[in-house]
Amino acid sequence: MTALEASSSTEAKLAAGGTNKSKPNPKQAKSSATPANQSKAETSARNTKQDRVLSLLNQRNGATIPEIMRATDWQQHSVRGFLAGTVKKKLGLALTSSKSDGELRRYRLATRRGR
Repeated sequence: MTALEASSSTEAKLAAGGTNKSKPNPKQAKSSATPANQSKAETSARNTKQDRVLSLLNQRNGATIPEIMRATDWQQHSVRGFLAGTVKKKLGLALTSSKSDGELRRYRLATRRGR
């Protein structure tokens, strides 16, 4: 088959409703919006998983581990690691937990007084 025949064959398939199954160009698939290129408004409008967890923990009643798992699609051990490693150690926030009889443990950020 010559190149001309192959080209006309592909055109005929596309005209008949077929698809062109060529491989996508990986250079075209990459997004040009990198963190360095993003504006400040785009970055602040972004809702990260960390933001979601912190908003749950800031609620009056706090949040349970299953609630955080649903909000982030993380596994239980990942949530516990985030609470201990990121919230307490890296961010230095005061995390409190409470448990009533028959209920799951609830975690929340302690309110800071005086400032």
